[in-house]
Amino acid sequence: MRVQRPMPRTLSATAATAILLAAICAAPTRAAAETLGAVDTAFQLLGPDHKVVVEVFDDPRVAGVSCYLSRAKTGGIKGAIGLAEDKSESSVACRQVGPLTFRGALPPQEEVFTERASVFFKHVRVVRMVDVKRNALVYLVYSDRLVDGSPTNSVTAVAVPGNQPLPVRR
Repeated sequence: MRVQRPMPRTLSATAATAILLAAICAAPTRAAAETLGAVDTAFQLLGPDHKVVVEVFDDPRVAGVSCYLSRAKTGGIKGAIGLAEDKSESSVACRQVGPLTFRGALPPQEEVFTERASVFFKHVRVVRMVDVKRNALVYLVYSDRLVDGSPTNSVTAVAVPGNQPLPVRR
């Protein structure tokens, strides 16, 4: 006589989709940058030149704020094939470019932008901090690496009009 074992339980397609959508919605919101331009800083005989690139991204939770980021991009053969490690020097300038509209409550500190600066474990990051006392949004750019990041950084702030309170998540 053969004994039938119960089939293992699996997620239905609907349940799996719901879990995936919940994970996507809970994931931190980060912006994507658009390159505005670049200037060459050093000629490279083989591969692209070393350059400073200027990019812009919009704050994903604050409509009306755009951040301009300048950073070094390493050229040469390693830069051309994506194996170069970019320098840690970056600068950020965020400005109000339209009416400020908040997309929900803001956490006191949140990473709003990240981009790889090397093939192995180095990133350029922009973090937004909320200064409730001064009714301002503060943006910090820095680079990190798995073992040893860089203290080189830049900071900028956007004043929120006094009649518009900051929606801060506590």
